[in-house]
Amino acid sequence: MFDTKQRREQNPQSAGTPPRPQGDAASRLGTEGIGKLLIRFSIPAISGMLVNALYNVVDRIFVGRGVHELALGGLSLVMPLMTVGMAFAMLFGVGAANMISIRLGQGRREEAQNALNHCFFIALFLGAALMVVQLVFLDFFISLLGAQEGSGLIGYAKNYYRIILYGSVFVQLGFGFSHCTRAQGFPTITMVGQFIGAGTNLILDPIFIFGFRWGVEGAALATIISQLASAAWIMYFATSPRAVIRLQPRRFRPSLKVAGQIMAFGSAQFLLQFIMSAVQLINNKSMGWYGAAGLGIPNGGDVAMSGLNIAGSIMMLIMMPVFGINQGAQPILGYNYGAKKFGRVMRAYFGAVTAATAICAAGFIVIQSMPNFLVSIFAPQGSAALLSFAPRAMRIQTLLLPLTGFQVISSNMFIVTGRPKISIFLTMLRQFLALIPCMLIFGRLFGLYGVVAAAPVADGFAVLLTGGMILFELKKLRANSKEGVVLQQAG
Repeated sequence: MFDTKQRREQNPQSAGTPPRPQGDAASRLGTEGIGKLLIRFSIPAISGMLVNALYNVVDRIFVGRGVHELALGGLSLVMPLMTVGMAFAMLFGVGAANMISIRLGQGRREEAQNALNHCFFIALFLGAALMVVQLVFLDFFISLLGAQEGSGLIGYAKNYYRIILYGSVFVQLGFGFSHCTRAQGFPTITMVGQFIGAGTNLILDPIFIFGFRWGVEGAALATIISQLASAAWIMYFATSPRAVIRLQPRRFRPSLKVAGQIMAFGSAQFLLQFIMSAVQLINNKSMGWYGAAGLGIPNGGDVAMSGLNIAGSIMMLIMMPVFGINQGAQPILGYNYGAKKFGRVMRAYFGAVTAATAICAAGFIVIQSMPNFLVSIFAPQGSAALLSFAPRAMRIQTLLLPLTGFQVISSNMFIVTGRPKISIFLTMLRQFLALIPCMLIFGRLFGLYGVVAAAPVADGFAVLLTGGMILFELKKLRANSKEGVVLQQAG
């Protein structure tokens, strides 16, 4: 299952070398070259995030081609609910991973072990609770999502999401432990698990949609089977001797203090996802309010929602590598900050910002130069209204895309430096404090395309304020780095 290099890294005795402590995989975060570490951690994370995005994007491509263009709008309708589920997965998964990497950097192994055990039991509880509550009140939740009365999207949304809910536990476990595994110094294990899930999804989607003609239900079933396969791989590794810290449920000692610390470490990502859910909800409602007038057809709201689903899918494929760089850099940043190696922290930060900006710039060029082709991947036989709206919406939404990578990496830096409130504020600035008011105001003033134009305006506000705040943070790190050098020389 593992390549030769990976076996040597994680089981050095098999390579004929002297035995090394199991924690070496983590300790290398403080000794290897920053460039090498960023490549080694970011490439698997990028691959994993892209593969993770394919769960949704592949569903949408096959649904758009094999069911109906309005079925894309049905999937878009339930995205706020799916994002809430992901928010909880990030709260405890990313939170536990941040805590693990920092505690390992500080040499506090038992606390890292305890964080992993907490992540497991919390994921089980949350997955089951989210499934039961939403299944019982499914009609109520669907009614809140923004579809107009008599919308053709509601049936597609309900049929799809009812099945998706049965995979809630797999999402919580797989996503949470993927982050925890990466935080221990094993990014390739996470990548393999995500490839397993995405490969399974890619195989099952056409079989269920085109072969068995199960429509959106087939897409949902393929997704939860894939999530199960990915979670099984990650959990197998988490209990194996190869892990730096193993999952040991029998040693679990529940602690509200530990759970609170994990939540603090994951709070910024949780808020990002939760606020994204609110943005998606307002987007849905805005499409219903302004879609008919903006596109000049009675079901313009449904068509506009399908068009934004396509635009969102393309943006997801671009932003997931950026999030992958962010996640790949996090263990490096967290370990070295915990070990007080501030010079390495700054080098890792600048390397991550450069890579994220390059990806965003490349995505900007692709979207601006060939939007019609990108839309045709999802809806080759789409209506005239869809084929007119979706490309234009993509071009408008991505006007400031080249600056987005800097904002994502910089916001995360404040978590690493122990200031999660600032990270939360910067996250809320773009996704809530700036974006939602812009959507509401621009929608009133300019209608459908005003809602679309709110995104680049909010991006501009967020980049400006983040840039100012990160300058002060970098000055502090630089001063601490110089002080550390002086103390070393004096010693």
